[in-house]
Amino acid sequence: MSTTTVELPARRLREQPPARGRAARWRRRLVGWAFVAPAVALFLLMGAYTIASGFLLSFAKWNGFTPTWRWVGLGNYADLLYADPSLAADLRRAAGNTAQVMVAVPLLTVAVSLPLAVMLNSITRLRAVLRSVYFLPYVTSGIAVYYAWRYVLAPDGAINLLLGSLGLGSLRQPQGFLGNPDTALPTLIVVLVWSSVPVATLLYLSGLQAIDRGIVEAARIDGAGSWHVLRRIVWPLLRPITAAIVLLGVRDALHGFQIFLIATNGGPGGHTDVLGLMAYRLAFMKGLAPSLGHASALGWLLFAGAVLLTLANARLLRRVQ
Repeated sequence: MSTTTVELPARRLREQPPARGRAARWRRRLVGWAFVAPAVALFLLMGAYTIASGFLLSFAKWNGFTPTWRWVGLGNYADLLYADPSLAADLRRAAGNTAQVMVAVPLLTVAVSLPLAVMLNSITRLRAVLRSVYFLPYVTSGIAVYYAWRYVLAPDGAINLLLGSLGLGSLRQPQGFLGNPDTALPTLIVVLVWSSVPVATLLYLSGLQAIDRGIVEAARIDGAGSWHVLRRIVWPLLRPITAAIVLLGVRDALHGFQIFLIATNGGPGGHTDVLGLMAYRLAFMKGLAPSLGHASALGWLLFAGAVLLTLANARLLRRVQ
């Protein structure tokens, strides 16, 4: 009797038509697609469509108002690289400034953030408070910080006043640190380093805390000093983090232009013009001139450069790991 009672429901389940199970599976799938459909539609509209139209625009002349584009093929790229003397000269100058930022900002960020991380890692009291203090520049709104720096670096700003009060009047800049062609770009590099040090310091600090203390203690027992421990043990273990910090700095140098727009707008005399700012001006600051194609072409050149640098960084990471 019990055997019949147990086998009967199982037999009934086996005899149910498979169409009902397929319908239930399709209903579950439709419910899932209904939830993700808005996000997919938004991506297709704002992502895929924008990327495709931007790529096509790089082969055309358009000012953003006329109903049709005028196709020029690779003419926009040729104008940027060599065909248009004015655009090519601006591109070379902006590329040179961008290269300086790409090299100086990551190197200075590593040189400042690693000692800070080592110092924070060695402190046992108030570590959380100090870590929060060093992280404040990053969580502060970038636009507000850049405006504040512009006022500080002005001819009558705080830095000139401080130098005068300390008896260092010879170091003052009557034009302001951002108005002197010799100091404008180095000053902005310092500001960029100041804003990128917090994240780099926290990355290094997390890497230092992940290092096995036994390795460091064994080296100290063998007679290694603090400098040798840092150079021979800690630094090799932190190379992947260093590569990531360098890649972040290079990315910001290629695509970031907010500080250059707010602080100097590329001046004085183009000494702080960078590729990202040049693309912005070509897209939005040329009035009715058909320069959107040039801006799009420059954007794709920046994208290609970013891809190449990313591949080089990935290869470097595989080598150091």
